[in-house]
This record gives sequence, structure tokens and C-alpha cells, in this order.
Amino acid sequence: MISVVVPVHNEERSVALLYDELRSALEPLEMQWETIFVDDGSTDGTFAALTRLHSSTDNVRVVRLRRNFGKAAALRAGFDQARGETVVTIDGDLQDDPAEIPRLLAKLEEGFDLVSGWKTRRRDPLTRRVLSRIFNRVTGAFSGVHLHDMNCGLKAYRAEVVHGLRLYGELHRFIPVLAHYRGFRIAELPVNHRPREHGRSRYGVERYLRGFLDLLTVSFIGRYRHRPLHLFGGLGLILGAFGTAILVYLTVLKILGNAIGHRPLLLLGVLLVVIGMQFFSLGLISEMITSHHEERAGERDRAELLVDEVLS
Repeated sequence: MISVVVPVHNEERSVALLYDELRSALEPLEMQWETIFVDDGSTDGTFAALTRLHSSTDNVRVVRLRRNFGKAAALRAGFDQARGETVVTIDGDLQDDPAEIPRLLAKLEEGFDLVSGWKTRRRDPLTRRVLSRIFNRVTGAFSGVHLHDMNCGLKAYRAEVVHGLRLYGELHRFIPVLAHYRGFRIAELPVNHRPREHGRSRYGVERYLRGFLDLLTVSFIGRYRHRPLHLFGGLGLILGAFGTAILVYLTVLKILGNAIGHRPLLLLGVLLVVIGMQFFSLGLISEMITSHHEERAGERDRAELLVDEVLS
């Protein structure tokens, strides 16, 4: 079964049209499929339109959130309801082309776990295109996952990729990064992108700023979640080494008969040593907490999460 997850917010005029396009794209595949619309606190007639669609079809399910929690929460709610071995996400504004889904699924069958769309010819305002390009390059530099279009709404996943993802804030932008850190194989495929005909975009500069902060969160979780001492301890050692070098230099000056009590460098050296010790202590405490958590989770369960294939 293929589960198509569609987060929507005030897309009353688009949901029925999108379902018709999904049916045209997926029925020729001769596979079971379902569509899960997640109404993220719409204030127009979106839920009524989804209710009518649910009543007239047998493969549409509707999830209604209590209020507008954001796209990450909507995707997580949709993933929790998905029953298919393959999960596809697509935005509800009709800019993503459902006709591209069979190509994504074919790419998935080549041995990848996640295939992300790449809007090579993006039909968005210039400011949004520029911000998106900067965002993708910064994300690639921080995470090591280099995709042209990290935030494309059109993606195909194997079910094990999305189940267990904890999405909140703006983390939906970094699903490929989270999947990469968990050892899944990622690919990118050029897809068609269409101009927006209904509704209006809700993306602004502030979302990219919040997304950058979430990028720091994702990078920390992915690289240092199981070894926090490598981050905090490393910073502590570097700062402590600088502070110690300054104090050794001042000690030599003192031995040679120079006064050092009035020098700001003395205060800087002491401060760097103290901060370095604090960072190193924080790393040790974090390491102890992580170790305790791993012991409670169980070594066997943790090993199963890392295994890709077993031949026996």
C-alpha cells in the first residue's frame, strides 16, 4: 500500500482537485493506496470539503488538528496514521505535481530509503527562491547532506524512515538530514513545479530564521546525541588550553619581575580556564545522562535500530 500524506491549511478550493490528480497518477500503478489529509487548524471551509471527499470515496482519511500547530506537527500526525509500506508527502496547494509520484517510487525501488523532489524550475517569487537557495547551502554546510531542495514538499519514503521521527518546530525542513543521521540512503530527483493558483503562501523570512535555529538542533542531535562529551569536552579543552597558555605567559613575566596584577590579560586567562572547566563538566554530565538512557533503552533494542539487513 502507498500512503499519501497531505498537510493542508486553508486549502478549501484545492483538496478535491488534488485528490483527482492523485487518483490519475496512482491508479495506473495497480497498487492499493490511501490519502491522509491532515487539516492543520484551517479557518475556512477546508474541513467541510474534506468531509465531503471522505464521504464520497473509500480511500480518504482525514485528521483534524485542534488548532494550527504547523507543518511539522501535521506531518507527524499523518505519519502516525499511515498504513502503507511506502509513504509519500505532497503539499496541498497544487504546486507539486502528483504525476511525478510514480517516478519517485521508481527511484525508491533502486535501493534508496528516501527520495526528495528537486524543483529545478521553481514557480515562486524571487525573494523566496533566493532565501531558499541560501537556506539549502547553509544546511548542506552544517549537516553534510547536500540537496538542491531540502524543503520540497514532494517526497517518497520507506515507512521505516518516517515512523519514529519526532517532528516539531521547523524540523520538517530537515527530514532528509534526520534520515541521513539514522543511516538511511537518500536520493534527489528533479520534479515539475507549478504556479500557485489558489490561496496564498504563508512562508516568510521569520520561518527561515526559526529554521536556522532548528538546524543547530538537528546538527547537535545527529552528530553528538550519543557522544556529547566530544562537543562540550572539546570546547572545554580548547578554551582551557588558551587560558592556561595565557596564565603560563603571565607567570613567566611575573618571575622576570614584571607586575601582572593590573593586566586585563590575567582576568581573561582565569575566565577561559573556568569556562573551559564548566564546558568539560557539562560534557561529562551529559555523557552520564546519555549512558543511563541507553542502558534503560536496552542494548538489544538499540542494536536493532542500527541494523539494515540480516542474511541467515
